[in-house]
Amino acid sequence: MELNIVMVEPEIPQNTGNVVRTCAAIGANLHLVYPLGFDISDKYLKRAGLDYWDKMNIEYHDSLDEFLAKYPPEENNMFFTSKKAKNVYSEVNYKDMDKIFLLFGKETKGLPEDLLQKYPDKSIRIPMREGLRCLNQSNSVAIVSYEAQRQHGFEELEKASKYFDKEGN
Repeated sequence: MELNIVMVEPEIPQNTGNVVRTCAAIGANLHLVYPLGFDISDKYLKRAGLDYWDKMNIEYHDSLDEFLAKYPPEENNMFFTSKKAKNVYSEVNYKDMDKIFLLFGKETKGLPEDLLQKYPDKSIRIPMREGLRCLNQSNSVAIVSYEAQRQHGFEELEKASKYFDKEGN
């Protein structure tokens, strides 16, 4: 499976750095959609991403419109994450999909409303208690992307620890 994490106009460098680490760990491609709320050379971004920058693919897009023109939602398995969505992320059957795009909006506003209204069946949410604003963006990326990986049996990921033998010692 090819997993693509798309961060639309991210604002907080530490979140993006953490997403870099998650993408590197699971072999996902990262798409960054401008404008960014920080400079790509930001020290907090680099520190949060540790030394994983060279272990992954990053594609940059000048705008959300440019990204959607290159990867049309109608032709791709694309999911838009938002607390305003009706579908729960874990109810999607990712197992039969060879290529998946998971979009996450900017920390302060999320994804554009018109996008969610245009694709209500492709909009997904992470359940949480009523009255709370949202989860941290990098946590949301990890939750949803690991569900897609789980449904694919964690293909190409190390499932056994090298620190324990088969008996758990």
